[in-house]
Amino acid sequence: MKRIKIGNKFEASAVALGAMRMAGLDVEKAEKVVMTYYENGVDFVDHADIYGGGKSEEIFAEVLRRSPSLKDKFIVQDKVGIRKGFYDASYEHVVSAAEGCLKRLGMESIDVLLLHRPDALMEPDELAEAFMRLKKDGKVRFFGVSNENAGQMELLSRYMPGEIIIDQLQFGLCHTPMVDEGINVNMHTNHALSKDGSTLNYCRLNDITIQAWSPYQYGFFEGPFIGNEKFGKLNGVLSEIAEKYSATETAVAGAWVLRHPANIQMISGSMSPDRIGEICSGADIALTREEWYKLYLAAGNPLP
Repeated sequence: MKRIKIGNKFEASAVALGAMRMAGLDVEKAEKVVMTYYENGVDFVDHADIYGGGKSEEIFAEVLRRSPSLKDKFIVQDKVGIRKGFYDASYEHVVSAAEGCLKRLGMESIDVLLLHRPDALMEPDELAEAFMRLKKDGKVRFFGVSNENAGQMELLSRYMPGEIIIDQLQFGLCHTPMVDEGINVNMHTNHALSKDGSTLNYCRLNDITIQAWSPYQYGFFEGPFIGNEKFGKLNGVLSEIAEKYSATETAVAGAWVLRHPANIQMISGSMSPDRIGEICSGADIALTREEWYKLYLAAGNPLP
């Protein structure tokens, strides 16, 4: 398994276990899933307090209790800030939500805490105070954000310089705004529009690791593109390259994400042991520059 530096702070697997769907498993199946990820070299797990209303955290905690060999083998990340009908980056909510995560996980501290969605009413000094309180109390080691642009991170960084080490964003072959604008600079095309404020470059300049969520989906959770007749050309190219590497289309689609020099960490939400192996094997495929662009074009993106 390829390993990368997270926020220039610590090393972790290039593929992470995304626990969003874990709430739908019983403990026995979840145990098999977690063990399969670990056996494939994954040592990073991504939670959120809204995943199954906290049940995903509880099931993961039970898996660790049942499998002592897995205890302390995972870098644990959690996310807070989404409430029913609104976002909340207030001091009171962030601190209490983080403590709720710890309780459900059965842990005294976690490695990383992210703000799950930008709160339009966020007071950056207040959020920074909440983060620093959690760090001072030994409950969280590092911090990050999710779905935020460069300006939002810069604003928060003013009050906690150097503390943001992760930004989790949707990215994959069928969701490429982060790279589109850089390829189509100064062009009269939709792909030239800046939809994220040059977040990719900002993260690279500031040692912030981008985590790619839903790398195998198109749209906003509309469905997978692999094997989907809507993406016939893309699947044809995926199959062609997969044959070259004696791999699967799933592995190649993941390799495309991990090929980017930003050293992106890819979040895998699969709860299928067989597919987990395919996904993880993609971390060991080094696509050529020509193959990377061939896939980008096959996904329907133009080159100027």
